[in-house]
Amino acid sequence: MDGTKILIVDDEPRMRKLVKDFLVKAGYRVLEAENGEEALDLFFSDREIALLILDVMMPKLDGWEVCREIRKYSKVPVIMLTARGDEKDELLGFKLGVDEYISKPFSPKILVARVDAVLRRSLQKAEELILEEGGIVIDKVAHVVTIDGKRIDLSFKEFELLAYFVENKGIALSREKILNHVWNYDYFGDARTIDTHVKKLRSKMGEKGEMIKTIWGMGYKLEV
Repeated sequence: MDGTKILIVDDEPRMRKLVKDFLVKAGYRVLEAENGEEALDLFFSDREIALLILDVMMPKLDGWEVCREIRKYSKVPVIMLTARGDEKDELLGFKLGVDEYISKPFSPKILVARVDAVLRRSLQKAEELILEEGGIVIDKVAHVVTIDGKRIDLSFKEFELLAYFVENKGIALSREKILNHVWNYDYFGDARTIDTHVKKLRSKMGEKGEMIKTIWGMGYKLEV
């Protein structure tokens, strides 16, 4: 984790300094913000920020508002700090996509250990969210597909369809299974919509489109 950049957001200077000193000692680079508005300005201006440590109670914008705004655009790990041990706060944090929730007072060493663990999990998830097969690279976080290094533009459903094929390479997938996974169980449309999307997907994939094989009377299969 050497050099990983972390943003600490807390209106108490002594708290920021305490946390910063321990994180810097552990090899992290640290940015500081004293309120929610400053935190958002820093976050959206620096793409290297890999994790946020957010205090709940802050002036201008509180931690919940900051987290809610960030989650519209990013899945960056967030650790929330609070002086309250309210279960409702904790539940709200997890609904907003908070990765860890730590009540004050806390041990700085424990906080650093939590930071290490959250970043390890985040790195592992990021690796799992990159799919590669036969020259096709799918970045599920950035929602980008490249084929032999060249980016191709796909609609949302085309992207989901290709990702599903790659995740299940070599497996014959029925139209029902594809509908359930890509269009969800509450979709009651005509299964021919799959054929239409597969046709468009093959066309956009060029020669690689031949990797999607038709299983007559059943569905499709990706063969490398």
